[in-house]
Amino acid sequence: MHIKSCHEHPSERTLSVSEEDIEFIFRAYVSGLPWSDYLLNPRRLRGSDFLMRWSQGVWSENRLTDAVNKSDEFFAIPYGPSGVAPDNDPRAFELYFERLEEAGLGKLKRPDLLVFKSEHKASVNSIVEALGGLAELPFTREDKLRPLLDLALVAVECENSLWVARKMPNYGKPLTPQKRMDGQNGMPKTAVLPTIILKKEDLEPLSNWEKENRVPIHIWHVFFDMAFGISFQSALALFHSGLILPTEQTFQAPSGASSTKTIYKIYYHYAYELGTATSSPDLKPAYIEDKNGHILPYVRFEGGELSFSLDAFTVLKSISDEKAGG
Repeated sequence: MHIKSCHEHPSERTLSVSEEDIEFIFRAYVSGLPWSDYLLNPRRLRGSDFLMRWSQGVWSENRLTDAVNKSDEFFAIPYGPSGVAPDNDPRAFELYFERLEEAGLGKLKRPDLLVFKSEHKASVNSIVEALGGLAELPFTREDKLRPLLDLALVAVECENSLWVARKMPNYGKPLTPQKRMDGQNGMPKTAVLPTIILKKEDLEPLSNWEKENRVPIHIWHVFFDMAFGISFQSALALFHSGLILPTEQTFQAPSGASSTKTIYKIYYHYAYELGTATSSPDLKPAYIEDKNGHILPYVRFEGGELSFSLDAFTVLKSISDEKAGG
């Protein structure tokens, strides 16, 4: 039975995963997993999939940040709440989001990263230090962040998928006319290929953020072997033209509650190649243990490198030139 969630706690919203991506099902247990009633807090974290999703999200944001920071021209810092949340303790992770909610910023939608020109590094570091460090940015209202945002070139919304993009069945195949799209080019509904995902519920908050702060948003989606990017405005244009149609997908939260959300899956054909993996991450066994000694194992993502593509640098340089011109 699916439980419709009326209100999602911020940490649950961050960890929610689409049901079709929950692949680690332990079928050997007829009567349920022995840790199915695992308690971290009043909410439940019921499976390895959610812990792995948490680790995967931290890993992908760090991978993107490192890729930008290896360049001589640009650098990135975490800006959204998940990027500086605790990454080694699920209970600390939830307490962090509870503090965010108490500060009145739990429902605020912020991009995950900010990208700057390297020449502004000293200024950015000084501003961040004056605010109390990176960990305090999520608890700082944006009217106090104006000096920081004025220096930003791009705000990045990070997404990730547990797929090797080049091995997906429809990777490399061209878009073709589709009857359901009134003859416009696309892919069959059942096609499996790299896409950049945006939730419909995030469109208005991101639009408002971009307009109010005058920083262009790009969506960067990381796969195991490569990454793709697209500007938020380009994504909206695809939605409005009917080239990318909405789909319904069921998401499950750690509490067990599920909800149906409208999402957009943007074909990678419309995106720029952001980068290619030069080394793969290590998938290391990990676990958490409750006060009663119950063990919940999961897999942590560690290491791996992403090399930025020429296309990605061209996009950033173009935005930089436009900002300089005025």
